[in-house]
Amino acid sequence: MTILSHAWTLPADIDSVAAAELQELERRVATYRGNRPPLDVAGKTIIVVDDGLATGAMMRAALIALRRSGPARLVVAVPVGAPDSCRRIEDDADEVVCLARPDPFQAVGLWYRDFPQTSDDEVRDLLDKAESFGRRA
Repeated sequence: MTILSHAWTLPADIDSVAAAELQELERRVATYRGNRPPLDVAGKTIIVVDDGLATGAMMRAALIALRRSGPARLVVAVPVGAPDSCRRIEDDADEVVCLARPDPFQAVGLWYRDFPQTSDDEVRDLLDKAESFGRRA
């Protein structure tokens, strides 16, 4: 018996949330990638950076997706993370660099003086700059 069978959540509710999240993911891919093809990560060392690991679920999903593309190494770099989440990610990455693993952890945002959300425009701008830098390198 799963935990969800004891929750006040109906399967239809879960399906609805999953569909909405998938739609948001597709929106972000279209918004951020634009006409760019997916990066070729095969045989390369890939460093995946995040502002912190709370549950680690999003990082784990990213690592699983990247692993399918055949990178030589997957390295996770975060400034702060929940100790148990960092340990779980160590199973999915070749290396985890986490500067602080405070216990109790509580939330990523608590470890920053300023923790604003990143806008779509800022993400697009950074991706454009990275692409321009890559062409020059």
